[in-house]
Amino acid sequence: MKILLAVDGSEISLRAVRSLIDHVQWFAEKPVVHLLAVQPPIPVGLATQHVGHDALERYYREEGERMLASARQLLDEANLQHTPHVHVGEPAVTIVKLAGELTCELICMGSHGHGVLQNAILGSVATRVLHLSLVPVLLAK
Repeated sequence: MKILLAVDGSEISLRAVRSLIDHVQWFAEKPVVHLLAVQPPIPVGLATQHVGHDALERYYREEGERMLASARQLLDEANLQHTPHVHVGEPAVTIVKLAGELTCELICMGSHGHGVLQNAILGSVATRVLHLSLVPVLLAK
């Protein structure tokens, strides 16, 4: 089974990682885990006025790696192999799109991320993923 495990570095997303690790025995074989961090894009006009393209790409890569670091450590400690992915885009759309491209059979993620206020303003990523996904979504609280 292929699983897309979406994280944002928050404690809630790490609960999703721990939940997957705790329930890996649900699967007949160890699943193939694709670990994903998605960052919303910085408005290009604003960013390129102050920094170059290479600096912006480096920022996305470094921030994505930071978002993945704790989840990677937990998966490594559990001896659960995974492939890291860092993407830039609208998070819910990117999660569902990558799950389709990788032919994942399950999306696993936290029920909310960096804060209630942010979710209220931007809309819930988890709710959008549930709405857009054609595969089952496992949410951790």
